[in-house]
Amino acid sequence: MSSGRAPRHARTRMLAAVATVWALSAAPLVPQAVAADTPPYSEAYRPQFHFTPEKNWMNDPNGLVYYKGEYHLFYQYNPQGNAWGAMSWGHAVSPDLVHWKELPLALSHDDEEMVFSGSAVVDRDDTTGFGTGKNPPMVAIYTSAYNDGGRQAQSLAYSTDRGRTWTKYRGNPVLDIGSREFRDPKVQWYAPTKSWLMTVSLSTEHKVRFYSSKNLKDWTLLSEFGPAGATGGVWECPDLFPLAVDGDADHIKWVLVVNINPGGIAGGSAAQYFIGDFDGQRFTAEDEGPYTPPAGTVVQDFEDADFGAWARTGTAFGDGPAAGTLPGQGPVGGFDGKGLANSFHGGDGATGTLTSPAFTVDSPYLNFRIGGGRHPHEAATVPEPGPLPAGRILADFEGGAYGDWTTTGEAFGAAPATGTLPDQQEVSGWLGDGLVNTYRNGDGATGTLTSPEFTIDERYVDFLIGGGDHPSGSADPTALELLVDGRVVRSATGRNAEALTRASWDVGDLVGKTARIRIVDDNTGGWGHLDVDHIVLSDTRALPVSQETSVNLLVDGRIVRSATGSDSETLDWASFDLRPYAGKKAQIQVVDRNTAGWGHILADRFTAADEPAESVVQRAGWADYGKDYYAAVSWENAPGGKRYMIGWMNNWDYGGAVPTSPWRGAQSAPRELALRTVDGRVRLTGKPVKGLESLRQGRPATADGVTVESTAKPLIGPAADGKALDIEATFSLEDAERFGLKVRTGAAGEETVIGYDTTTRELYVDRTRSGAVDFDGSFPGVQRAPLQAEDGKVTLRILVDWSSVEVFGGSGEAVITDQVFPGPDSEGVQVFAENGSVRLDRARVWHLASYRD
Repeated sequence: MSSGRAPRHARTRMLAAVATVWALSAAPLVPQAVAADTPPYSEAYRPQFHFTPEKNWMNDPNGLVYYKGEYHLFYQYNPQGNAWGAMSWGHAVSPDLVHWKELPLALSHDDEEMVFSGSAVVDRDDTTGFGTGKNPPMVAIYTSAYNDGGRQAQSLAYSTDRGRTWTKYRGNPVLDIGSREFRDPKVQWYAPTKSWLMTVSLSTEHKVRFYSSKNLKDWTLLSEFGPAGATGGVWECPDLFPLAVDGDADHIKWVLVVNINPGGIAGGSAAQYFIGDFDGQRFTAEDEGPYTPPAGTVVQDFEDADFGAWARTGTAFGDGPAAGTLPGQGPVGGFDGKGLANSFHGGDGATGTLTSPAFTVDSPYLNFRIGGGRHPHEAATVPEPGPLPAGRILADFEGGAYGDWTTTGEAFGAAPATGTLPDQQEVSGWLGDGLVNTYRNGDGATGTLTSPEFTIDERYVDFLIGGGDHPSGSADPTALELLVDGRVVRSATGRNAEALTRASWDVGDLVGKTARIRIVDDNTGGWGHLDVDHIVLSDTRALPVSQETSVNLLVDGRIVRSATGSDSETLDWASFDLRPYAGKKAQIQVVDRNTAGWGHILADRFTAADEPAESVVQRAGWADYGKDYYAAVSWENAPGGKRYMIGWMNNWDYGGAVPTSPWRGAQSAPRELALRTVDGRVRLTGKPVKGLESLRQGRPATADGVTVESTAKPLIGPAADGKALDIEATFSLEDAERFGLKVRTGAAGEETVIGYDTTTRELYVDRTRSGAVDFDGSFPGVQRAPLQAEDGKVTLRILVDWSSVEVFGGSGEAVITDQVFPGPDSEGVQVFAENGSVRLDRARVWHLASYRD
């Protein structure tokens, strides 16, 4: 079971939480309304050829096994609603990995446990005794997440009717090490030792363990692997399997997949992999040797006794470079020489900046080491609080009562709180003597607080907000809502931090309307509460105050590049691309504006160079470079020895907020995996399963030999437009800096850009204008994957669905999976080139039918 179940996800992020909020300025942050008579599977954003359950929450794929002509897809499922909770195993089957049939619930949660992620095998020799030789059992090996104390252990369930009904083993659990972070077993038959092999994660230790058993009930520890590669989040949902290199059956390598959250290549959740050897007991990853960054000219290495010409504000950086670890700080490593910039002087409570003199940009890249807190720079913030905007106060929660506001439930008590409540982390940032704080008796209480009606007569509603990040529209929100005609038109939530910060709604389009404010706490899990104060109608927007711990590049006084730490005291390499700013004046600024957990920044060795340095995350292997491919695992027993993989098409950064209803969560298109040598390195590659071509409708729309110069135009015309498409395209490089295709284009500039950047040699997907993007601050953005042109050509395979794109570049070594939520009328497909020309050699566009047809 992957990260995101409410209590543990809150724990893993608590120390790194940034006291920021998102606030909607246009459409509400709620799923699109579904009419009562809307037929199932035709709702807005409903995928047509990606599996989704008819209703309710789904995440990790589980129990992937082929048996008697059926591919089984079990998955983490909440039978009770459209948000994470009551984890059980849903079930679907397919004859071809394309056409899926949803079956009844397989393994249910109960009073003792939730059923977290795991795998399934066919026990052909009946080693368990659960079946017979003639009717071997299907055995599920899953993680029992016990309700009492949160212990995680591995358990069994079995079926003798092809997975239709299940019985939990009375001897559960079969593997228990007394841990709360021990989960997601992947089990397979290992023929050389005639035994079962389990691969399972010690999640917070960034380790994978291997166990052996003769009967699936009694397990012996073989070895451990890790920490290695990317370790910025918990390790989950491991998988281990062999593949031939370049199709050579005499050259076999083993692939260890370790999903990570957060800390992925695109931020948040991702699927990491290692290539190496497995000898029946131990996995050994290929040793690529120590990393040597590109040589260059050192701009600042913090080796002097003071900061030299660099200007300092505040107290966080001290009087000069630190010699390493400061009092009260964990061990600091990964810096060069004897000094570094370290803003932990005085602990996380201190703030300040460190700014270089202005310099002329004359190098392509600025490389540097960075560590400390993960609090990125956010646009539209101010560095210092300053006075709050004046206006008509709707509520300041002073005077010891709620006045004419009405309450339901118990979360709000009889009167406003006067600060921090018992057992709560310290609350800060409110004004006066009172605030709304729904941490009554802990996170368990729920309720609402609703204002009387008022007329919107100013452009902005400003407020202070903190507490839990459970968006309006999710099953269990902690949200501040603006209601007009009983409908939620604006919403905001905390970001899992007790420091209240400023936020604002632009309500200019609602002036003259009658409205109410409603504060909702319907969450009883981790961070299941909200803090609110000082709600004001004003003609001035209250800008949030920066909470960043970052290294920024300033050009003409404007931040054009930014990097942040990864909640680690070990510095890692980062790089800024300076080429767009050649000849301009710039400055480097190291910024600490955060006073909460991990509220400090580490920096060292600023170096001007001709090539970019790469971080550990960039050097790691990634099965997918998009934001929405997680918990990826593969099928066992697939015919012909094929290895097929599928992933949860979502991200824990915003998984509970995506605007879909009455379901939430989709699976990726299944992929056939291979190991290929690319640029002298063995890489894991993926391509859509062949069966997807069976959904193609009729003959494709085609375009051949088209030259595009510094423009965007329809690829073919209406024949190529659509919401569910399979596109194949080959481009020949000319002199364009960027080129590619735009899909789901429509009114108001909606577009999802799928391009190739010739200057960075990267495939990219830009979804900043893809439709609904403002339900979470981490959703809009650009995802990139390294991709070398082959013989001057770039080949793309693009799967477009009603709410996603999956892009396969080259031979499948560069894959980007991203959700998108465009308007239903955004169906256009365009070809484009920027700053030069490109030749589209060939394009084929097929419309795809639903897998349910």
